[in-house]
Amino acid sequence: MSTLQQLREAFRTALDLPADAPVDDLQYQDNEKWDSLAHMSLIAALEDEFGVMIDTDDVINLSSFQEAIKILGKYGVDISE
Repeated sequence: MSTLQQLREAFRTALDLPADAPVDDLQYQDNEKWDSLAHMSLIAALEDEFGVMIDTDDVINLSSFQEAIKILGKYGVDISE
């Protein structure tokens, strides 16, 4: 499984979305399931999936799927197909 697919799965699981839900354009303010509790579940899922510890500023700034790719890149995670 590609790292991009792993990231998609982490978003779907943490936000309790259907397995085929499109997430590449997902943004915090556009999804009612992405509340503060789901946000922390998402952070935990990303940390577990990619073996990183996301600092507080990045936790706050993670506001979209695309932003997650950028933030994970800061920790040396290359998100690709």
